[in-house]
Amino acid sequence: MKLSDLKSSGHWPTLLTAFLYFDFSFMAWTVLGPLGAQIGESLHLDAGQKGFMVALPILSGAVLRFVLGLLVDRMGAKKTGIAAQLIVMLGLGAAWLIGLHSFAMVLVLGLILGFAGASFAVALPQAGRWYPPRLQGVVMGLAGAGNVGVVLDSLIAPRLASAYGFQSVFGFALIPAVVVFVLYIVLSKEAPGEVKVKKVRDYINLLKEKDAHWFCFYYTVSFGGFVGLASYYVLYFKSEFALAPVAAGDKAALCTLAGALARPIGGAIADRIGGIRSLSTFYTVAAVGLVATAFTHNLYGNLVLFLCISAALGMANGSVFQLLPQRFGKDIGVMTGLVGCGGGVGGFYLATSLGYAKSATGSCNIGFLAFAGLCVLALVGLSLVKTRWRTTWGALSEARI
Repeated sequence: MKLSDLKSSGHWPTLLTAFLYFDFSFMAWTVLGPLGAQIGESLHLDAGQKGFMVALPILSGAVLRFVLGLLVDRMGAKKTGIAAQLIVMLGLGAAWLIGLHSFAMVLVLGLILGFAGASFAVALPQAGRWYPPRLQGVVMGLAGAGNVGVVLDSLIAPRLASAYGFQSVFGFALIPAVVVFVLYIVLSKEAPGEVKVKKVRDYINLLKEKDAHWFCFYYTVSFGGFVGLASYYVLYFKSEFALAPVAAGDKAALCTLAGALARPIGGAIADRIGGIRSLSTFYTVAAVGLVATAFTHNLYGNLVLFLCISAALGMANGSVFQLLPQRFGKDIGVMTGLVGCGGGVGGFYLATSLGYAKSATGSCNIGFLAFAGLCVLALVGLSLVKTRWRTTWGALSEARI
């Protein structure tokens, strides 16, 4: 595959704007995480409230992925993307102009930011439908690379909040929001051809398949762990080591970057040694790292552990999506929505559990150990299905299982 193929066989302006839309949306979706420390101090929130605050957009985005996914097939990806961006910009504008003066107001903003997290259901199919099957991997990788937006959040948001106040960050966020919105309107286009309309019963029918439950659970652990930690890192480094928000944000960005960059590496490893074997390795590394984190209280020691954990979970994300098309190739669109929702639920659980553990015990250790337990359950699940998978649909697959 040559890069020139992307320009000659599809519509590169749509691919570019899909990436920009997803990149900014991921920034907006997770912005409460890097600002959590400053918002928490301003509103005098306890650790449990802070954890719930940064986790709510993750859950909202997971649920709204279903809604936007259904709308994409009915009113088109471009119209759905425009509507979702307008809702997010209105939410950011209100937070900037009116302010966040109570915990309830923060939660309302978190629900609205879920529309940004649901951009996954718009940007990826809009870009992917322009390209032939042989280019789907690279196209999905390029469009999905927008998850690096959470890294930019951790680097930029605490600095702006320290200099101008956290409320100003929502106003600054409107600048790239408007630029991306205009480019999206001008450059992106709907792909030609008819689209099979997904219905609610399509999701229900797939949930009757036991393998669908396994994949949802595996992504609950991998993506849920990645995004849950990404949302909580700033709060953790500030509360545990008394770091300034900017310093905490820098370390959060480093850890999150490791997970974001590791995703395609995990997919490549899965192609080489098989998705089941690679997932087993990555879940083991994550479980050991989480247990070690619970018994370590050293800034650089914890930093190294989080780098390993985020990288392992990021690679696990890539491995899940190496297996998914082999089992559900004909229903990959619907299954992407289902596993994406599972990932959001996992992220919500991890971030809230860390916050409530900190509030109840003065330490996040119980939250880390509980999620390590989920990694172990995922390992048990893989041991239960690997023989059946390899001797049924895996035997018919052209990829290593």
